[in-house]
Amino acid sequence: MTRAKKTDLVLDGNEVKLRLTAERTKTKQPVHVDWVRFTCNLRNAPTPTIEDLFPLHDGARWSDDVPHVERAARLTELLRDMPDADFAASVQAKALAEQACEALGPEFSVFPEIRKGHDFYRFRWSIVRNEVECGWVGYLSSGDSPRQHAQARTIHCNLYGTACTFASHGFNQRLAAIVERTDATITRVDLALDFFDGFAGGMDRVQADYKAGLMDHHGRTPSCNQVGDWCNGRARSFYFGSKEAGKQTNVYEKGHQLFGPKDDSPWLRVELRYGNKLRVLSSDMLRRPADFFAGASDWHAAMLREAGSQATPEPVRTTQRLAAETICAEVKRNVQWLMDTAAPSIALCFKHLGNTQFIEEILFNKKAPGRLQRFNENEIAGAFDRAFHRVLAPGRGRSGMQLV
Repeated sequence: MTRAKKTDLVLDGNEVKLRLTAERTKTKQPVHVDWVRFTCNLRNAPTPTIEDLFPLHDGARWSDDVPHVERAARLTELLRDMPDADFAASVQAKALAEQACEALGPEFSVFPEIRKGHDFYRFRWSIVRNEVECGWVGYLSSGDSPRQHAQARTIHCNLYGTACTFASHGFNQRLAAIVERTDATITRVDLALDFFDGFAGGMDRVQADYKAGLMDHHGRTPSCNQVGDWCNGRARSFYFGSKEAGKQTNVYEKGHQLFGPKDDSPWLRVELRYGNKLRVLSSDMLRRPADFFAGASDWHAAMLREAGSQATPEPVRTTQRLAAETICAEVKRNVQWLMDTAAPSIALCFKHLGNTQFIEEILFNKKAPGRLQRFNENEIAGAFDRAFHRVLAPGRGRSGMQLV
């Protein structure tokens, strides 16, 4: 394997910093979504394209661009040779990979070869930037156990930090829409707060904060782990929290990671890593990362303020605390879909059918959407008004609904 030169690492590190700085300036958002993983059922996966459902030998009809034609031809051959039992999963996974690429931006594409899968998936479509993998979509299971039989009915998308760093502005909003459209389960989200010039006290201050109990949450002291050369102050990381509980924070010297441990870069990063063990990760985490970063603990909220930003703290409850909030989350998800997806069609129906006829037809179907059928009318009614106003806020008034 060819080792990267020091100059290559420095150039890459500078580009990473440039991208993150540009994103912060463009979005006015200090917290960066740095890793995303989500899983959807095959029945909810994107519909494949006609070209994938009925692959032709000649890919030239797709484009006159020679590299694109060659790539299309390679994809066509792979799909034509795939067994019938695997075909549907393959083309649906490819469709999801293409949607992920579209969300990330024009620099990303699906690599035109099926590769061996990861994490017990049998195959994967690689998502690449400059022909280097920065994510993947896995499908079909690698074994025959009952658990893997269930996995075979799912498709999994994993987008690395590199993909999120070099994605186009607003990628997190577009990914949130994909998650909601496919009714996917988010299994991991990393939220990063960068201090390019460091912060007062540096890594020694992080250790002191922990010992002073500032990182305690709900009266509990999280476990911690120190990695790196703490004696000489190089390439240090301070972990607190637990992967098993689905919430862990890593505070580390990002400049040393990118430029080498002997570099004098002051760049520090606070990286909050959420997993779906004992927690349900909402798509709102992609839309409003700063709120969920601040909601992790008082210490996280204080660090966000130190970065010069304010947020409305929103914690990610463990499953034991979710019962009272589940109905609100489900109703909010339903209203979000209504406003983002169905609103234009509803507006046309009102315009051309008339209010009375349209409302009569709608109310005739009294069955609640699938995810809300487990709740009674009173529970739904109590949550709907709050959910509606929450979706419209912040800064999205009725004039911004774009119904027609």
